[in-house]
Amino acid sequence: MLTLSTVNVAKSAVNARMFSSSASRMTKVAVLGAGGGIGQPLSLLLKTDPLVSSLNLYDIRGAPGVAADVSHVDTSSKVGDQSATAVFNRALISTISTVPIVGSVFKNAGTFDPRRLFGITTLDVVRASQFTSSLVPSATAETTVVPVVGGHSGVTIVPILSQSAIGKQIQSGSEAWKALVHRIQFGGDEVVKAKDGAGSATLSMAFAAAKFTNLLLKALGGEKGLVTPTFVESPLYANRGVSWFSSNVELGKNGVEKIHEVGVVTPEEEALIEACLPELKKNIEKGENFVKNS
Repeated sequence: MLTLSTVNVAKSAVNARMFSSSASRMTKVAVLGAGGGIGQPLSLLLKTDPLVSSLNLYDIRGAPGVAADVSHVDTSSKVGDQSATAVFNRALISTISTVPIVGSVFKNAGTFDPRRLFGITTLDVVRASQFTSSLVPSATAETTVVPVVGGHSGVTIVPILSQSAIGKQIQSGSEAWKALVHRIQFGGDEVVKAKDGAGSATLSMAFAAAKFTNLLLKALGGEKGLVTPTFVESPLYANRGVSWFSSNVELGKNGVEKIHEVGVVTPEEEALIEACLPELKKNIEKGENFVKNS
């Protein structure tokens, strides 16, 4: 989990080649779970982000070692291994999973703000860009943009290839399209298999989380027009019992600025959404019931 809170300090250009920015405010970032397989590389990537002025790392165990290691990286941000509790009141909070659980905890405490809690689905977007571009010889992953909606597991992941200039070159419903959709939905299985079951996607998840965090930092700094898929409390399918949903969201200084509609999709993509909704509803209810029964 990440928490972000703003402070007014001068803009830094350190390592701008890795994370470009036009924002003028720097940000305190706390990583909860910094000692884990995702938390460690994520902490390293955030240390290289010029928009991070203060990086606090927290975990049940291992955080001091990670903090000491990362603190040797020659960028201007300061690193500590303190608890992130103090920044929660004003923070934007991003979590890689269990979003409805986190939301329910804040609702029970009377502190929930739907604009400020995000589920990071950027790994699905990153995979969609990489996998789709690999099928079109003239394409590059960096310039291939594929919206991904729904959730963050299996059939709840719905790539909208028809809304991508590169993706729409692959005929919707074709065998190549079906194989691509399946690979995007179950890309994590490739990594688990390659690691012989001894691990999952940690490095690519850390990259995706750092990428999303950088967008949030830019939005906090006042940059406009930043739109990316993210899993938030959403009205789009609330009438179907799905209160959380990932779609394109415009980010702003206060978090969620605007939730975009899914838009025009092909019949095949509509079928994917229909398959997504009941599974996503079950996932959300499972998380919310966990909090109720705890």
